Amino acid sequence: MRLKMAQIKSWTVSDALWVKVEPLIPVVKRIEGRSYQRKPGAGRKPMAARQVFSAIVYVLRTGIQWKALPREFGSASAVHQYFQNWQKAGFFLKLWRAGLAEYDGMQGIAWEWQSVDGALGKAPLAQECVGPNPTDRGKKGAQTKFASRRAWRPAVTRRQRGQRG
Repeated sequence: MRLKMAQIKSWTVSDALWVKVEPLIPVVKRIEGRSYQRKPGAGRKPMAARQVFSAIVYVLRTGIQWKALPREFGSASAVHQYFQNWQKAGFFLKLWRAGLAEYDGMQGIAWEWQSVDGALGKAPLAQECVGPNPTDRGKKGAQTKFASRRAWRPAVTRRQRGQRG
């Protein structure tokens, strides 16, 4: 049993997860009354939804670029197109809400206290309150050093052909 658990990758979509995800996947919009039939040799067949979802989970879990997706998942550009279409259709929001509801049923979410995490960024008006950068305090503009510790100047002002140093 231990060996079998070690073989399962973190990006693998299990059957139990797929049963919960499949009803949320958006259906392809078709025009009613129109017959859709691929002509022989005309384009690729549509990818299976589970294969697409597995590829998306792989990209999101590993952090690779879309174009670096292994061929076993299918065409990277097709998977990315499905990802964009599903995002526009609200699939990932539905999936997130369903996951929250399931977790709330299992563990219970403390809805009365919550925290939001965010990225740190510069506050545009903080310069007035804080003052200059701590590494630059007390220095005048003319005293700042260049990275090479000297101002760049050419070694020779002008050189003729064949002239050395």
